[in-house]
Amino acid sequence: MYCGQMNQGTIFPAADFNPGQDAEILASALQGMGCNKDDLIDVLTQRSNAQRLTIGQVYSAMYGRDLVTDLKEKLSDHFKEVMVGLMYPPIFFDAHELRHAMKGAGTDENCLIEILASRTNSEIYAINEVYMTQFGIPLEEDIDSETSGHFRDALMILAQGAREEGYGYEDQGMVAQDATILWQACQDKTGEHKNMLQEILLKKSYQQLWLAFQQFQLVSGQDIVQAITNCYDGHFQELLVAVVLCVRDKASYFAYKLYSAIYDFGFHNRTIIRIMISRSELDLMNIKRNYKDRYGNSLHHDIKKYASGHYEAALLAICTGDAEDY
Repeated sequence: MYCGQMNQGTIFPAADFNPGQDAEILASALQGMGCNKDDLIDVLTQRSNAQRLTIGQVYSAMYGRDLVTDLKEKLSDHFKEVMVGLMYPPIFFDAHELRHAMKGAGTDENCLIEILASRTNSEIYAINEVYMTQFGIPLEEDIDSETSGHFRDALMILAQGAREEGYGYEDQGMVAQDATILWQACQDKTGEHKNMLQEILLKKSYQQLWLAFQQFQLVSGQDIVQAITNCYDGHFQELLVAVVLCVRDKASYFAYKLYSAIYDFGFHNRTIIRIMISRSELDLMNIKRNYKDRYGNSLHHDIKKYASGHYEAALLAICTGDAEDY
């Protein structure tokens, strides 16, 4: 039976939090030609997002300047991306990443898949609100103009936050039917079968899908990820596989995405930064454990291997190494 697991982040609210003192440290660190990047890391990676936002408000009241603007002006390269990313509320961060994925240099389909396949309905609703407020256009309108085909159709469904959620949506009577439809849709990739696949994978509850995947294995003798991979290709296939992996275990999915970003895409900085920041207070500890168990090396080890300088230090501070990481 499906059951959610306890998730644990790597960043927690700091005890004895003093936003005024933190604002002073940041202001001092940002003064002059050079920056005290160690102080920036010490403060911004060791406070929760809510605490960082409070620091930003106090900083503005004390100095009459916007902290994010000062960080953007004083810092550069990937270190800047980490420090600025930490200052965004999670939903704003997601919205900005989605916008960049569609309006940057080319469309970053991996980012669209990663965010929209893994967020809850409430997160999707909030992202839609922020996206409209920030960019003056509905998220779905950008998706419609920047993607195509069944991949676009699937993204549009995910962007509506239409998934059944909660344990009340577990219907034992429908499990065999769902599994059979999934199997048929992995045999015949007509437009109708793709629509059937989307209706189940993108709208049914995680609990229902967990049961359907088990039944699928019994019916077909095949794992559903392998069946999807054999039948479909391209970004549509990648999206469907991402959904399946998130249903099974989101921490495992993000561990896979981090490993792929490091080894398949030559340390894809934006993906690594996005996952580490967005999961830092949710399940990054689970992701780290999964990464180590699955790939042998620790995430800490692989960051040290490929990143450098204060950028490396910032990522490692978010990662918060355990004794076995070193």
